[in-house]
Amino acid sequence: MIKDDFIQFLEEGNLSIPKFLLSNYTKLGLNEKEFILLLHIHSFLESGKTFPTPMEIADLMTISPSECMETIRHLLKKGYLTISDEMDELNIKYERYSLQPLWEKMIHYMMERKQIEKIQHTEEEEVSLYTIFEKEFARPLSPFECESLSLWIDQDEHDTSIIKAALREAVLSGKLNFRYIDRILFEWKKNGIKTVDQAKEYSKKFRKYQLQQKKTAVGHEKEQTNTVPFYNWLD
Repeated sequence: MIKDDFIQFLEEGNLSIPKFLLSNYTKLGLNEKEFILLLHIHSFLESGKTFPTPMEIADLMTISPSECMETIRHLLKKGYLTISDEMDELNIKYERYSLQPLWEKMIHYMMERKQIEKIQHTEEEEVSLYTIFEKEFARPLSPFECESLSLWIDQDEHDTSIIKAALREAVLSGKLNFRYIDRILFEWKKNGIKTVDQAKEYSKKFRKYQLQQKKTAVGHEKEQTNTVPFYNWLD
């Protein structure tokens, strides 16, 4: 008997709902009663019953059929639920509930939250960038320098990682000033440099070219030193 009951229990199936919805239904504007009612409608739809009555839903909850009907009306009005007219294979018209509005609200909220997180991350990156510059310059940035940083980000649309790479290039070249960094960024953008790896490779080629030019100028091919000269971006 226990075995038969267990098999029947398994045959009833499981209800699958997005964990994101379970964690955020209140942020979507739903209270517990509305959320549970929608889950019951979802369960009915999963089992093939497309238009359960308020009585059938209320029997599974601690509310009356009239309260269930009122809650359904409220959900329809708020745009969490719709009722559509369908036709079966015999061309008989019937009504069914649809939770598509709920899924759309959930996806919209998810995308909106991702956008907010992206903006917050960008703002944190910019704050970090200002801190890095002030640390390298060993002083607070001037209003002009702060404006230059803002222009690189907002107007020139340089990624913060590229700006950091240009700063590193200036430090290694011993030319720590905004004009030099701006020239580096200009050259990189002109040549389609968008990633740090591309910037490193581009700088490496320039240094190699400059080293060859220097060898030619002094008239010998011997390796001059283990120290690699840095490209002068202002030349």
